[in-house]
Amino acid sequence: MGLFFIYFIIIALIPIWAQLRVKSTFGKYSKVESTARMNGAQVARKILDENGLYDVQVIEHQGFLSDHYNPASKTVHLSSANYHGYSVAGAAVAAHEVGHAIQDKDHYAALRFRHSLVPVANIGSNASWIFLMIGMFSQIPNMLLIGIILMAAGVLFQLVTLPVEFNASSRAMNQLVGLGIIDNLEERHARKVLNAAALTYVAAAAVAVIELLRMLLIFTNMSRNDD
Repeated sequence: MGLFFIYFIIIALIPIWAQLRVKSTFGKYSKVESTARMNGAQVARKILDENGLYDVQVIEHQGFLSDHYNPASKTVHLSSANYHGYSVAGAAVAAHEVGHAIQDKDHYAALRFRHSLVPVANIGSNASWIFLMIGMFSQIPNMLLIGIILMAAGVLFQLVTLPVEFNASSRAMNQLVGLGIIDNLEERHARKVLNAAALTYVAAAAVAVIELLRMLLIFTNMSRNDD
């Protein structure tokens, strides 16, 4: 019972805590206006142009913190609040997404590897639970093993995402400071926003790894009992 409770805490509460942390931090610094008086769209455009990425478009996107970079269409999508807002938080998020565009331009190895994992990870994430449930209910170790292998593809994707996101944030801070978009005080604020956002990826990866380990433990016990 104790182990199950600890497992529940890790699986359920850590991701919730990470989401609350990023929303709280973003909410706080979205109210702090940057001294440069540049909205997110202008920040993104300036960094893109300074790095020769004139063909990458900046597009307004609906949804709260739905910001992302699409490598297929070469577009930076910024949520409406960040696209139009003049906050430090919005500048940090815009710079982070442009960081992915710069990674794409530089052929950043981790980003390329993550892109190559997308179809495998999608198949693994969708199909793994079918084999896992069949394996556990029917007590067939090989079926469970297939599910674990498929699940591992999704976990690998989560792990590869970490260096990609941390590197994009590092590039973002370098651009924001180097181009004079934020001052010294705002640098600390922007870093807090990006660090909070990174927690969501760390939490997701931690949960994925723990769940994979749990399935491996179940498989080991099932195989031992089958001998």
